[in-house]
Amino acid sequence: MSEQERTFFNFSFFKVDPKWRWMADLAKEESAKEVENVLRNSQIRYRSYSTLGLRDDAEFLIWYAAESVERFQEVAAKLYATVFGKYVMATRVYLSSTRPSVYSKSQTTHGWLAGQEQKKYVVVYPFIKTREWYLLPIEKRKEMMAEHIAVGQRYQDVYLNTTYSFGIHDEDFMLAFETDTLERFQDLIMDLRETQVSRYVQVDTPMIVCVGKEIFPLIRSLG
Repeated sequence: MSEQERTFFNFSFFKVDPKWRWMADLAKEESAKEVENVLRNSQIRYRSYSTLGLRDDAEFLIWYAAESVERFQEVAAKLYATVFGKYVMATRVYLSSTRPSVYSKSQTTHGWLAGQEQKKYVVVYPFIKTREWYLLPIEKRKEMMAEHIAVGQRYQDVYLNTTYSFGIHDEDFMLAFETDTLERFQDLIMDLRETQVSRYVQVDTPMIVCVGKEIFPLIRSLG
């Protein structure tokens, strides 16, 4: 991936106004179709997930990928203009972009863009390293990251999407791990805790488990 070929990611988490549940079922179905059409006709890459019952601060996620941040604004404006859009509020929004890794020769640090199929779950979280990490010599950092990467390679069934938020959002990175079994992801995280890099982690929460669900059934599940 060249310096010019970067893709922006947007992770938008929403909660639904309880008044939505009082709407007639037919009206809710029509609203779901309207949202589905907006996303499809916007020609933006997206994946949708449910966090219903798993968080107290979000009920679903729409994960976007686009060539500019303006594309995210365009689709957000269209969604808020729908009937359903009048009943939802964004509770967490994260922004990041792809860029070449300084620690890995492989540039497949974002499986979605590499063409990997969507898995059942994605676990999303912001990630901040300490300032002390960035003051270490680059060779020392590469040495520790080699250990970190080697642990991840033992979990080939867990796809990693690493994107960068430096200068465009509050965190350093946005991490999105895709998996078909949460147990495998949990084992991976426990193994990563034992690497040298972990001593330089400042923030890796909130860690949000999201279940893949298409837009129409997702909206229907919200009551």
